[in-house]
Amino acid sequence: MEERELLLERLELALDRIREIPGEDWQEESLQHWKEYFTAVAKFLLLIEDTRQFLEQGKQNTATLEELKQRNHALYEDILPENYENSFANPAVAVKCLGEEFGALAAFLYTEMRSLIGFTYEGRLDELVIRMELFSEVYAAFVYEEQENHRLPSYASIREILYWFVSDYADVAAEARVRELVCPGNNFAADIIRRAELTDLRYLYAYGEYVGENELAMAKFLNSLPEETINTMADTYTEGYRIGFEVTGKDLSKKAAVDVRYQLGFERMMRRALENFDKMGLQPVIYRAAASILYNPSIYKNGFYSVSPNRQYEFDHKDDKALFLDKMYCSRKLEVMHTAFEKYKTEARGYAGPAVVETFGEKDFAPVNKPEAVKMTDEQSALMVEHRTQMGQLQRQYIIEEERSFTIIAFPIPEVGDCFEELFRETIRINTLDYKKYQRIQQTIIDALDQAEHCEVKGCNGNHTDITVNLWKLKDPAKETIFENCVADVNIPVGEVFTSPVLEGTNGVLHVTKVFLNGLEYKNLEITFENGRIKNYNCANFATEEENKAFIKENILFRHKTLPLGEFAIGTNTTAYVAAKRLGVEARMPILIAEKMGPHFAVGDTCYSHAEEVKVYNPDGKEIVARDNEVAALRSVNPSKAYFNCHTDITIPYDELAELTAVKKDGGRIPIIANGRFVLPGTEELNEPLRELD
Repeated sequence: MEERELLLERLELALDRIREIPGEDWQEESLQHWKEYFTAVAKFLLLIEDTRQFLEQGKQNTATLEELKQRNHALYEDILPENYENSFANPAVAVKCLGEEFGALAAFLYTEMRSLIGFTYEGRLDELVIRMELFSEVYAAFVYEEQENHRLPSYASIREILYWFVSDYADVAAEARVRELVCPGNNFAADIIRRAELTDLRYLYAYGEYVGENELAMAKFLNSLPEETINTMADTYTEGYRIGFEVTGKDLSKKAAVDVRYQLGFERMMRRALENFDKMGLQPVIYRAAASILYNPSIYKNGFYSVSPNRQYEFDHKDDKALFLDKMYCSRKLEVMHTAFEKYKTEARGYAGPAVVETFGEKDFAPVNKPEAVKMTDEQSALMVEHRTQMGQLQRQYIIEEERSFTIIAFPIPEVGDCFEELFRETIRINTLDYKKYQRIQQTIIDALDQAEHCEVKGCNGNHTDITVNLWKLKDPAKETIFENCVADVNIPVGEVFTSPVLEGTNGVLHVTKVFLNGLEYKNLEITFENGRIKNYNCANFATEEENKAFIKENILFRHKTLPLGEFAIGTNTTAYVAAKRLGVEARMPILIAEKMGPHFAVGDTCYSHAEEVKVYNPDGKEIVARDNEVAALRSVNPSKAYFNCHTDITIPYDELAELTAVKKDGGRIPIIANGRFVLPGTEELNEPLRELD
């Protein structure tokens, strides 16, 4: 209680200063834009305080749906697309009004203040206090210089205030994040899932996330489904998680916490899922997708979240950490994360891995590269790559890769359009296809591929893919196999065979006319491989080659200079492909399903990353020996060069595929797919759904 009283005292002191801001008079006419900026942010912070009081007094429980909608809208309205062009959260606006030097800092500071929405709903008073104090400190620096010297403070002095904020509180944030990840107690989101009256849509506003038409329509739709359907959805998801441990020989009974990730609106399904996990002896850890710089926000969201109120806003701020990123910052982050994991090392060993409910169907998003937005230098990009590698190595010291698993399942959201309900039901059907049938057919494909020296893949209908993929050479074909027979366990739905290709001798061009990867659209994406490594790349998203290459480097290569081809696979789920084509949503399908809708190639780490030594077997009893490649093999001598901590699948749809052929050592050719149809004897059943398109 004493700590809370102290925090409330500090909060009130900061608020006293913030309340004065809108009424204060700045002497210099040239500084009026700064008055507008500080007034706008102060008014937002006062709304945050009003919301905190609203929640503490229990008014959330008695407010009408309309009242809750109005408050939610007020918290997010400044960054909604219709208002964003006049918002100081927009770097272009901040730079225009406040100058090139200070604009990016001001936009970042306001964005950091906006992270208070989630903290307020979770009752995390300490997070409110430190940010209110930060804003007050920056404001005081401006007011002092304006009143004493009639000028602005130096850029360096304001950046220093912000830098020490992210550095000083890095330890607090690191401990909080690790605790959220591995400790099931005090779970804000799980309490909502378990206790809310889900037929009363007011519960959606208890999170503090943006609640739009997608969230409301999704919750309403799930409420309309029979209990049997909800159980099927949840049971498929949780059973896939359980089977993931079973088929890899990992002991689930040693685990205590499952990392549950989902989007608002799916609570009815998640309630059943939590009941299922409870029967497995697992309690959920569910954390909010990060919004604060202290928690590493990203356009790739993990945790619980809603559909973005404005994806351009998130895109504009994705590199804000470049304002502070240097070696000292990275060392500090690494140090505090090590301390946090050491504190929770027992709990970390009980972490079972993520169970993810993905969504798809958002409207197309073509990001605008704003020159005013913060961007990393080449040196910072290299530093970030090194930092991610070090952080990954640190986490794996405490969360043992060989002992954990995961599962991912995906469903459409209402924004996909009029076909939503039909697509949703099709997705349930796709997620529950007969895996025994696919297992049998896929074994036929694997038997053919095991005879091959390499595979040749060529595109058609505007797709100019022409690539040779070198394959692992079997020493004992009676006991060994190259490809994994993948059915519906960790990666739902069924439908692929995959391998780690041999890099040397893997050459050619991979091209797709249009694809969505991690929520971003790529037009005419083309990647050239030389000996299994990316040599060149381009797309047609932006006006200049420089912008296109930068877009790919950041979002597919994740700032690495090159990446190896980590996976080559053949998707067999023609049912999913036909459903997507019939409903006109094939370009908007998530990679989780899209990778099953044709051959796909993943750049980055292999599917066996950090677990290459663990033996894995197909249902026929053969060991899958192609778990490694020349890059991953460096792990024994130089682990920092062996892994890239990324893996992005790129699929060629059947209608852009001229041929996929297995080529034997003697030159004999075994066609697997020709002109978008499976032609290998024993795979003809896969063509039955495709006849709908003929």
